[in-house]
Amino acid sequence: MNNTIPDQFARTIVDLFDDAGWDWLNRLPTIVAECERRWSLTVLPPFAPLTYNYVALAVRADGSPAVLKVSFPDAQVQAEIAALRLFDGSGSVRLLATDPETGTLLLEQLRPGTPLSTLTDDEEATSIAATVMRQLWRPAPPEHAFPSVARWAAGLGRLRQEFGGTTGPLPRHLVEEAESLFAELIASMGEPMLLHGDLHHDNILAAERAPWLALDPKGVVGEPAYEVGALLRNVAPQFLAEADLRVVLSRRVHQFADELGFDRQRLRAWGLAQAVLSAWWSLEDHGHGWEWAISCAEALADDND
Repeated sequence: MNNTIPDQFARTIVDLFDDAGWDWLNRLPTIVAECERRWSLTVLPPFAPLTYNYVALAVRADGSPAVLKVSFPDAQVQAEIAALRLFDGSGSVRLLATDPETGTLLLEQLRPGTPLSTLTDDEEATSIAATVMRQLWRPAPPEHAFPSVARWAAGLGRLRQEFGGTTGPLPRHLVEEAESLFAELIASMGEPMLLHGDLHHDNILAAERAPWLALDPKGVVGEPAYEVGALLRNVAPQFLAEADLRVVLSRRVHQFADELGFDRQRLRAWGLAQAVLSAWWSLEDHGHGWEWAISCAEALADDND
């Protein structure tokens, strides 16, 4: 394997994709070289740290900057490509070129690229996120291959399968509440819209073409109120300096409800259910890293205002 591929990134890919992940990692240098040839690019060293995708700055033949993103070519990256095409730069980064077969995307570079998580005013950051959401959402196409919120929620069922009917290390009362909330919310969902699906603070960057733009959409179909969940459980440490987690999340729920016109208790319910699902995904994929999402679920469970 090419020694420019960071070890932690390689471990993450193998955690997720087993032997197929190793095969993809071994092909990655060739894929990047082919992108350079096909799109007349000079690809610079990758960003650090890499997480789930190989991402690097690139310079096009005319000297303009771009970003090359290479992902394991599964259904998730196909949904991302389709979502970016439909968003077409409205509220999101622009897709300049793509090869779905190899999971490669050439994207505009967002400059200065400062993430929303660097803001020190949580109310301002929440308002910016709400603005980006409104720019992104659009009716789901009549025929599409995007995953649905219901399909994602059904994944929580694998938790009890894994642990013989129990909830493993996850608190039973929170898992039961998440199961109940998902059933109620999905049965009463509003008009299906194409959502980002993972719109947290580090996926909203400062840009020149618009003040703030989103990147890395998952592309999921569901009611818009679902979108708020990722922003509720993404709490930067500076926002906890003078208030506890419950206070921060309660304030966000109220602000999103006011700015987006959603019912507060429905937002709280989506946030709690998604936090438990996120905890299970971390446990399922990596065997660890679920504790923070559970802390957010507990805080939302205590907020009945």
